[in-house]
Amino acid sequence: MAELPVIAIVGPTASGKSGAAVRLAHELGRPAEIVNGDSMLVYRGMDIGTAKPTVAQRGGVPHHLIDIMDVTESASVAQFQSLARAAIADCRARGVTPIVVGGSALYVHAILDQLDFPGTDPVVRARWAAELDRVGAPALHAELARRDPGAAAGILPGNGRRIVRALEVIELTGSFTSRLPEPAYALGEVRQFGLGVPNEVLDRRITERVDAMWQAGFVAEVEGLVGRGLRRGVTASRALGYRQVLAYFDGGCTLEAARAATVVATRQFARKQAGWFRRDSRIAWLPYDAPDLARRMSL
Repeated sequence: MAELPVIAIVGPTASGKSGAAVRLAHELGRPAEIVNGDSMLVYRGMDIGTAKPTVAQRGGVPHHLIDIMDVTESASVAQFQSLARAAIADCRARGVTPIVVGGSALYVHAILDQLDFPGTDPVVRARWAAELDRVGAPALHAELARRDPGAAAGILPGNGRRIVRALEVIELTGSFTSRLPEPAYALGEVRQFGLGVPNEVLDRRITERVDAMWQAGFVAEVEGLVGRGLRRGVTASRALGYRQVLAYFDGGCTLEAARAATVVATRQFARKQAGWFRRDSRIAWLPYDAPDLARRMSL
C-alpha cells in the first residue's frame, strides 16, 4: 500500500496538533492511525507535563510510539526514526493511512526525510561522557576543536551531549558534521501541514496549559517519577517543566518561580519550533482554529 500518503501535522507546542490529528483520522473516510513524532511522549508516566493525549482524547484512534520507554532510558533520534518508520510501514501494509504528529522538528525530519545516523559504540561514548564529567563542556569543546575545527564550529561550547556525540563519531568514523542535509522525503507521498498560531494567542495558550498542568497535579507527577529514576534519565529529566520542578525540589527556586520559568521556557521553545518548521517550504500552513481544518488536510 505504498500509494497511501503519510500525512504529517507539525507546529509549535500548544497549537492543537493532537486534537487536529484525531479529527482528521475520523474524517478521512478511510482507516487512519497516529504515529507520535514528539520526543517526550515516548516516556511512561510523563503525562501531565507533556500534554500527552489521554485515552479519551485519542478518540478510539490507535496511537503508536507513546509510553514505550522508562524515564531512565534515552530516546535517540536514530532509534526513534527506526521505530516510527516501522510503524508507518505497518500502517501502509494494512491499508491504513499514517498520520505523523509532532513538534520536535529534528524527530519529524528524521522520520520523513533522508537522514542517516552514524553508528554508536557504548564504550567509546561512556569514555567521552566520563571525560565530560571530569573536565566540563567548555574544555571538552576545546578538545573537539583540536580534533575537528569544523565540527566544533557548529556546536555550542556548553552543549555537552552533542560534544560527546561528535567526539564519539569522530573516533569511530574519522569525521563529524553538525549540518543537516537538504530535506528530501524518504517515504514517498508525504503531505505536511503546519498549524499557525499568532504569537499573542500562543503565549496565552501556553500560560493556560502550564496553569492547568499545576492544577492537575504536575508537581506530584514529577515527584513520583523521581522515585522511578527521573534524575538518571539524560533526556527525560531535561524536559520542559520537569527540569524546572526538579530545580524546585533541589531548593533552587520557589514553586511559583518554577511555574513561571516553565511558561517562559515553553514560550521560547515554541518560537524556535515555529522557526524551524517555517524554514521548510514543503509545509502547507493552516490557521490552528480553522473550522474545516480536518477537511482541508484530507483533500
